[in-house]
Amino acid sequence: MSEEHPPTPPPAQPPEEPEQPKTGSMRFQDAESTRPRKPTVAEARARREREAELERQKAARAEAEQKAATRRKVLIGSGVTVGLVGVVATWYLATPSQVEAVCTDESGTIVQDNYCDESYITSQHGYYNPTTGLWVVPLVTGGFGQYRYNYGGTGSVGSHVLGGSYTAPSGNTTVKTKSGATVQRGGFGISGESGSGGS
Repeated sequence: MSEEHPPTPPPAQPPEEPEQPKTGSMRFQDAESTRPRKPTVAEARARREREAELERQKAARAEAEQKAATRRKVLIGSGVTVGLVGVVATWYLATPSQVEAVCTDESGTIVQDNYCDESYITSQHGYYNPTTGLWVVPLVTGGFGQYRYNYGGTGSVGSHVLGGSYTAPSGNTTVKTKSGATVQRGGFGISGESGSGGS
């Protein structure tokens, strides 16, 4: 039999040395004694550019908000203006105005209202002349008398009319004579003839 040798132990390794920190590295930073390093030129430039960009964005936002506020004010003002114009127009259209008319001859002398009344004129075999805008009535003494309304004028029978116009008012204006007869409603002439007695 062979002799047995005891097993040989593995070769011994030297003991491990603890790792030494690398030069310039830091494991712990004390907030009380540590001072921040100055930024590099590139870092300082990047910071300035970023701050300038933020300022530009802030200014652009402020300008956009100012424009939006101005636009809102203009729209609100326009809406108020349109609303007021609508109210005034509605009031104007809804409020009937009234004008008094006097009958005059072709020279502007005020005569009795019946000389401008269509039913009286037709009963006297008269007619309306659209060219002159006058009612033509045969006279008992011979010849013809020509008559028309003066709107808004004043005076008494036999006197010359003061003021007014020979053009019939339009729109929502009611025209009445001194005797209370209605000559025009809503811009139409008497008996539906547009402009009758008014031109």
